[in-house]
Amino acid sequence: MRLDLQAFVARLTPAAANAPYVCILDSGVDHGHPLLTTVAAEADMHSYKPAWGKNDWQDHGTPMAALAAFGDLTDAFTGEGPVSTTHRLESVKIVQQADPHDPELYGAVTQESAYRVEVIPERQRVFCMAVTATDSRDRGKPSSWSAAVDSLARGDDDASGRLIILSGGNTDAENRHLYPTSNMTDGIHDPAQSWNALTVGGYTTKAQIDATKYPGWTPLAASGDLSPSSCTSMTWGKWPIKPDLVMEAGNMGRNPEFQDPDYIDPSLQLISASKNRSIGRSLTSFGDTSAATALASRFAAMVWAKYPDLTPETVRALMVHSADWTPEMLASSTENGQIDLRNLVRCYGHGVPNMRKLLSSLDNSLTLIVQSSLQPFFKDEEDQQKRVKTREMRLHALPWPTEELAALENTEVVMRVTLSYFVEPSPGARGWTPKYGYQSHGLRFAVRKPLEAVPAFAQRINRAAREEDYEAAGLGDPGWRFGYANRSFTSIGSLHCDTWRGRAVDLASRGHIAIYPTMGWWNKRPQLDGWKKSARYSLVVTIETPNVETDIYTPVATKIGVPIEIEV
Repeated sequence: MRLDLQAFVARLTPAAANAPYVCILDSGVDHGHPLLTTVAAEADMHSYKPAWGKNDWQDHGTPMAALAAFGDLTDAFTGEGPVSTTHRLESVKIVQQADPHDPELYGAVTQESAYRVEVIPERQRVFCMAVTATDSRDRGKPSSWSAAVDSLARGDDDASGRLIILSGGNTDAENRHLYPTSNMTDGIHDPAQSWNALTVGGYTTKAQIDATKYPGWTPLAASGDLSPSSCTSMTWGKWPIKPDLVMEAGNMGRNPEFQDPDYIDPSLQLISASKNRSIGRSLTSFGDTSAATALASRFAAMVWAKYPDLTPETVRALMVHSADWTPEMLASSTENGQIDLRNLVRCYGHGVPNMRKLLSSLDNSLTLIVQSSLQPFFKDEEDQQKRVKTREMRLHALPWPTEELAALENTEVVMRVTLSYFVEPSPGARGWTPKYGYQSHGLRFAVRKPLEAVPAFAQRINRAAREEDYEAAGLGDPGWRFGYANRSFTSIGSLHCDTWRGRAVDLASRGHIAIYPTMGWWNKRPQLDGWKKSARYSLVVTIETPNVETDIYTPVATKIGVPIEIEV
């Protein structure tokens, strides 16, 4: 395929100045590249140390920026019509080869770099960082760096948080001949164990090698399966599921005559901009989890461009909510006809985001979004010991299309629920190991069972919220993909997603969802006054019917007063 850079640039229409921004925290960006001049201004390029300059010394930040703006140029260059960009770029150069940071300062550098661009505070930003380290990995345990990212993401008590998207890190290149076994033991890099960040791994659909040019070479990974570069959390204990999702990260080729795989064919990688345009190389092949992270940041910015009122917690939720596993991922995690759900999510997260689901809705599907907050705890002054107890839950009565669902009777329908919130990391590293030592609080969701009276549902969830050892919120409710049986590994972290399948007539009577708190250091360390704080959260619920002629969107939109847009 001929890649005509000038023809593509001529078709570009820049985004408005008030559009969302993707802030690249990397090695610098060549904002003068012909591809980037429409989306990256000189005033939006920064450096952690002014003496470093703003130039890209590694040819890493520049290809990251182009992917974050336009996606894989292999696809973007296809077509002849105008191309409207939805977002713009910022950059902070946070690393310089000749002047490395003290590892103890990684967290402080990340925070200060984010503050550097926030001199313009009103912008909606997606922070994109593919800079990671392997020397402080501890099987998912928080580090000072990941805690700094969590603190940055949560933000102040009275202000909105930040959407931070991190690379899960790349596998050791020397062990990739052992793919995929080596991916299972090569853990997610620091700081991507962050609870609040959206951590991105890699899969690939690039599995075609030119046999004429490269005889004897075959793709290392099958199309639809894990990229050779993608780390996993398979060896972790009770720490959050990571990665949260996967995006295109490219592939490698292998040849029986050589031990090590190689990036033999450029078609196995993505195409992006290069800083080396002065020597005639305006484009470059690029891949691994850095590319995947840039692509995820692009998706997030596109969501924000269409729905500017969403919070960072909601955008993160929608990214995961729209994701699903490929048939190859499911097959790789299936043995004797049974899917190993733990291995599935710790290898692939929740799958690959679907841009169509992110940005649009069909009549036979419906997505409801709740952005709210609650105060998880209070100090009981009437209690002799003045203990801190759970304070409240939120019971959401959803505008269910009851009649339309009931009319479908025994037809199988799908409900997907995602809950996203940001925790506040515990001050100081001491005590991070216990179950409630790191998180400020936890939140969970529970859905009313068919035929369950609303007061009985509220009573059941209140008990779950007030008794930390009570785990009955999901018992006796079949149909969930994970559900109670797998709660031990899906309830850790600050992002929870599950899918229910069942009869439409049963779903018709399930229109209440409860959000309730669980324990954390806010109530376990009352002397720090965390129990006084509120917790923001986002709840996303989607229901889908198999019948495309069943319109479940319009009845709900009419009920809540949403204008119906007709696309022609």
